[in-house]
Amino acid sequence: MGLYEHTFLVRQDATQAQVDALLEQFTGVLVAGGAKVERVESWGIKSLTFRMKKNRKAFFTFMHIAGPHSAVAEMERQMSINEDVIRCLTIAVEKFEEGPSAMMRRRDDRDRRREEEGFSMDEVI
Repeated sequence: MGLYEHTFLVRQDATQAQVDALLEQFTGVLVAGGAKVERVESWGIKSLTFRMKKNRKAFFTFMHIAGPHSAVAEMERQMSINEDVIRCLTIAVEKFEEGPSAMMRRRDDRDRRREEEGFSMDEVI
C-alpha cells in the first residue's frame, strides 16, 4: 500500500459547496478502490502565479491518501475529465508529515503574530 500527498485546484468561480461536493466524489472513488483518506486540508482560494485555463485564482485542497496506486490513478483520471478541476498533483511519499502542512502552519504563524501585536482580525480587514 502506497502513501500519497495529493493537491488539486478548483476553478475560482465555483462555490465552497461545489468544492466540498467534488471532495466527497473523489473520496468516494478512493474508498471504492480500497484507499483511505487520512487527512484533508482546505487551503481556501489563492492567487495563481500564472493563468491556468483562464483562471487567476483557485480553491486549493490537500489530501493524505493511503492505498493502492490503482485507486489514486482512477481518481486522477476522473479529475482530468472534470471541468471544474484546473490542475492536480500527486506525490508518493515514504511517510506522512506530522501536524499541519506548511501552508496551514504559515497561516497559524501569521494569525499568532497579529494577536501578539494587538491586532484583531476586524481591524485588519
